[in-house]
Amino acid sequence: MRRALALLLAGLAAGALAQGTAGGLFQAIDSNGDGRISEAEYVAYMSQGFYRRDRNHDGVLTPDELPGGHGKSVTLQQWQDDLRREFHQLDRNHDGYLSPHELMQPPR
Repeated sequence: MRRALALLLAGLAAGALAQGTAGGLFQAIDSNGDGRISEAEYVAYMSQGFYRRDRNHDGVLTPDELPGGHGKSVTLQQWQDDLRREFHQLDRNHDGYLSPHELMQPPR
């Protein structure tokens, strides 16, 4: 599941970077424009990858909907729980928000 999540997240980030810069990705995620990304904003934006892959809109990514066409099924809840864990790994100063610098760092 983590591999599938990593591939989808990389695709989202690559798409945003192809449209502009790392700052463009930050602005896309920062939906309220306050200059920082909350956990809710991060999860909402990064969940778009799940929604795009969930072709039958049943809230579960089955192996045929995952990159490479194999792996274990992933529910939306599992997907978002992984995103929350990733958010907290990125939030290096533990203030509950991501700065542009934190967003662009690889998770620990």
